[in-house]
Amino acid sequence: MDLLVQMGGGLALAAFALTVLATRRVLTYLRQRQILDLPNERSSHSLPTPRGGGLATTPVMVLALLALPDFRLLAVGAVGLLIISWVDDRKGLPPLPRFAAQAVVVAVFLLLLPAESLVFQGVLPAWADHLLAGLCWLWFVNLYNFMDGIDGITGIETVSLGLGIALVGGVAVAAPGLTVAAVAAGFLLFNWHPAKLFLGDSGSVPFGYVLGGLLILLAVHGQLAAALILPAYYLADSTITITRRALAGEKIWQPHRRHFYQRAVQGGKRHDQVALAIALGNAALVGCAVLATGNQVALGGGLAVLTVGVLLMLLQWWSRGAGA
Repeated sequence: MDLLVQMGGGLALAAFALTVLATRRVLTYLRQRQILDLPNERSSHSLPTPRGGGLATTPVMVLALLALPDFRLLAVGAVGLLIISWVDDRKGLPPLPRFAAQAVVVAVFLLLLPAESLVFQGVLPAWADHLLAGLCWLWFVNLYNFMDGIDGITGIETVSLGLGIALVGGVAVAAPGLTVAAVAAGFLLFNWHPAKLFLGDSGSVPFGYVLGGLLILLAVHGQLAAALILPAYYLADSTITITRRALAGEKIWQPHRRHFYQRAVQGGKRHDQVALAIALGNAALVGCAVLATGNQVALGGGLAVLTVGVLLMLLQWWSRGAGA
């Protein structure tokens, strides 16, 4: 076990360094080609900013996962999502082909899981277990993309989830968790407020896919509560916001600025202030997940609900004065 942890740490350090180098090259390429995210009425930024950091983060993440035999299928899926997401970044794609590609890579991974690898701890028959897990995973991939709306937020969330998965999942998922966190940390050097570079769908969608897969595996290894607790803020903010928009008759796949964190920025808080608040909330959620893995599921779950509630109320309070 110590050897595996050391290998995971070494791989994570290499991934961090390679991400920094790759991101510098990608940033130069995007600037030369003038591939920019231009501000509009739905943006949370005011200056044209290069977009496409996923051209650096996703290949590095894939290379690292390929070095871990048990996670090569996740790497292959991430490559497929990188390709279609980059096309979407550059030319725009309707929702159906994007969703279909996500569904394929999720379904292939789940179909290749052993029948006894149950996400919901045997409450459902295997086919229903994997079907529900697939739907949850698809939602997670898309919410990860939806939530990438201010400087630093996806980097913070990815570091938090990667470290949390490694901590509570132990040797089964420690190496990929640490590695994904390291890739995100390398990208954060360029995406911290004020951001020099945006991730784009080519980064956020593969991140969501890989992290969703690791959370699925965490649940398969008996830590379902921890798998739900670790991303609880992202789950709550995105689900509440999308539900509100759906009930209002809005097209939920279109860009907007209605998430709690976006409203906090509109209310006058800086991107980095909001991202740091989310980081602190995520640190508390990691603690809650640790409690849940120690046979204190009710306590860990209850404190997680409290943590997310306090964070959402803080963001709501910060949003006072934001426009409609």
